[in-house]
Amino acid sequence: MSLFGSILEKLGLKKKAAPPPPPPPPKQQQAAPAPAAIVPPPPPPPPEPMAEVDVISMLEGLAAKATQKLNWRTSIVDLMKLLGMESSLAERKELATELGCPAEYMHDSARMNIWLHKEVLRQIARNGGNVPAELYD
Repeated sequence: MSLFGSILEKLGLKKKAAPPPPPPPPKQQQAAPAPAAIVPPPPPPPPEPMAEVDVISMLEGLAAKATQKLNWRTSIVDLMKLLGMESSLAERKELATELGCPAEYMHDSARMNIWLHKEVLRQIARNGGNVPAELYD
């Protein structure tokens, strides 16, 4: 799973991947049935509306329980720690690459971290999290 996919999963915005369905049982050869009238399949059900997740309350709740003070509102390192993720430079670079960080930021960890923090929050909002725009604009 991607690092950002892990973030979405931890915030309840993405369900864990379901195991693949079992293979169908082998078919036994039978005489071909008489052709029946072709009936079109029923239309698929309409998609369910995406439920918005109260990310701010969830993160504030996690921060209140944390043993150390984590400033997740401005720090990608603290946000990742709060979600129980590895926050090393290598992990942050991998996440930044996954989210399309501009190449000129990748060699300046401060610029990369600022960009990454805003982009993670922006992507969380795009995936159904209620993140105020002032946190990522």
